[in-house]
Amino acid sequence: MWQPGDVVAWRGIRNNLVWHVQPTIVVKDSPEELVLTLLPGTECAAEETYSLGKKNGKRWWDFKQNDWKLAKYIWRTNRLLLLFEPNKCYSTILFWEHASDKFLYYYINFQVPFQRGDYSADTLDLELDLIINPDFSTEWKDKDDYQKAIDHGLISTEWMQCIQSAQPEILDKLEARQYPFDGTWLDWTPDPNWAPPKLPKDWDRI
Repeated sequence: MWQPGDVVAWRGIRNNLVWHVQPTIVVKDSPEELVLTLLPGTECAAEETYSLGKKNGKRWWDFKQNDWKLAKYIWRTNRLLLLFEPNKCYSTILFWEHASDKFLYYYINFQVPFQRGDYSADTLDLELDLIINPDFSTEWKDKDDYQKAIDHGLISTEWMQCIQSAQPEILDKLEARQYPFDGTWLDWTPDPNWAPPKLPKDWDRI
């Protein structure tokens, strides 16, 4: 288990290559849950058109070969708290506006179940997302991109089935206001001694 304050690289891995990496700080680690935070000012790296946004940047299906290039960038504005559970094909992410400490929303990020590296939490974003607003209203996000990834053969039947089975579980927890939608983390703030991390050594090694 990692210790609070350890730096762990949150990575997206496709075809045994890094698609993105965002250094995070460990908040809590247990057999049931890994909790990480991503702070503004953190040095990250992603496919070089990432900063252009989804309308102008490239997606999985733009690469027939493993020929993408990574570029460094700095994470800005929002503070994230990431909750990973073993064998789940989603993570729950809490967003705050860092400067004001205003809670913005819960964000369900559907993804390949995370795997631990020596100093990394490795997964792959599967495009589909669910935003849960502070009033608990919901908005599905990136359904078109999710379908495009399926059409291009980039999302396996196993992943689709995992996402489909996870949705009732998430919505049932939300309706019952069960953890993590019970307010447990809403007042959380990072240790003031934690500084935004740099990319760790060997961040691109699989």
